[in-house]
Amino acid sequence: MRVVAGVHKGRQLKAVPGNTTRPTTDKVKEAIFQILGPLFEHGMVLDLYAGSGSLGIEALSRGMEKGIFVDKHPKAIHTIYENVRTLKLDDKVEVFRTEAFRALNAASKRDLQFDLILLDPPYRKVNYGKLLDEIDKLQLLNKNGMIYCEHDTAEELPDDRDRFSIVKQDNYGGTIGVTIYKKE
Repeated sequence: MRVVAGVHKGRQLKAVPGNTTRPTTDKVKEAIFQILGPLFEHGMVLDLYAGSGSLGIEALSRGMEKGIFVDKHPKAIHTIYENVRTLKLDDKVEVFRTEAFRALNAASKRDLQFDLILLDPPYRKVNYGKLLDEIDKLQLLNKNGMIYCEHDTAEELPDDRDRFSIVKQDNYGGTIGVTIYKKE
């Protein structure tokens, strides 16, 4: 697993030990970031089910200014800290060990808004509709901000045209579904 593009291009990242996480492949990462924005000029990213932090680190490498990484598993938190230290991103990253909805509420209390929210939870363990509702209710996404959802291809994600429009919906490798929303 490596950083695909940007200032940290080619740098290796550690994966979370064990079988509890499923890292996004470099090929999928490259494809989705071509849609999300090959390069960012600024902005803030929330990596909500961060695992190793690979997706959030990719966004920072491509120009996001600050990232908040959240995971509830100790091994994931340890791995995120290792990857952040290796790439010397300590001043750009905050890491929290907590549950996703608690993290969303904490971000709201701090009046944070994000340009990119990355949702890559364990497949079939999360209700995306509830997550999108909470993100919208707490006004956590900036205008023109995007939400990346990685999911099992058998899962159907909400068609939330009232709040967000679907920018891209595709399958990668037969098992990985990707849905990208944008706030208009």
